Amino acid sequence: MTFLNVGIGEHARPRSIQNHDFQYNGRTLRATLHIPETAGATGRPTVVFVHGFANNRMENRSFVLMSRLLETAGIASVRFDLSGHGESDGDFFDVTITGEIAETRSVVQAVRGFDFADPDRIGLVGMSMGGVVAGIVAAEEPGIRAVCLWSPAAVAPFEVGAGRLKGRDIAAEISQKGYFDADSHRMSQALVDDIAGLDVYGRSRPYAGPVRIIHGDQDDIAPLSYARRYLDHYDGNAELEVVEGADHGWATVPHRTRLHQSTLQFLRANLEPSA
Repeated sequence: MTFLNVGIGEHARPRSIQNHDFQYNGRTLRATLHIPETAGATGRPTVVFVHGFANNRMENRSFVLMSRLLETAGIASVRFDLSGHGESDGDFFDVTITGEIAETRSVVQAVRGFDFADPDRIGLVGMSMGGVVAGIVAAEEPGIRAVCLWSPAAVAPFEVGAGRLKGRDIAAEISQKGYFDADSHRMSQALVDDIAGLDVYGRSRPYAGPVRIIHGDQDDIAPLSYARRYLDHYDGNAELEVVEGADHGWATVPHRTRLHQSTLQFLRANLEPSA
């Protein structure tokens, strides 16, 4: 597969990659901006990426490669670390999904004011728990043009609400340690309660713009059945693309290529200039 090298060869669009600091609630959220230098453009379609639980704005490099691919289509992008993640301020122990939704909305609002961005052509891409966040933000932050959800972890409220995560007893660990050890991250009782009470489908439902959900049928972290439920709640504006053999992390070259190419096609089709 050669598409991952598109954008860095001699026929690539000129581009600018910049670091940027967003401010929210007294914390700095650190970000990377990818700005294609399209001749004559006054405002580019722009995609904001939302990473997954305990990850960061590289998302195992998948967000980086997707941003580079978007550049080839003249689409700008913003990758940022949620608080308590990556290079951003804060401690993971203080993270809540409610807070992540608020931070993402704040970033989207700031991006609309950037010189390079067309405020009427803002899209969202979210991975795993970031997909859940992106779906809710699209419904609650006015003016999102399109949203693409990668392996959305809509199972989380049901799993955590049942008191277990990855087969372990959440309450027992918190009682013993004062936190739940989530892959070396201290998960608080506040985060457990926040996830358990999250109405993923109900809060995502009001979004009327185009939605593409891309999910692997071998996802053992966020089962495909929970992705299918989104279609029962949206009003015909969502589509589910099931990728045979793909796992939660899109861990093979063919599967990740399929994910990126499908996302590119969807965003190019739906971030066209306003009429």
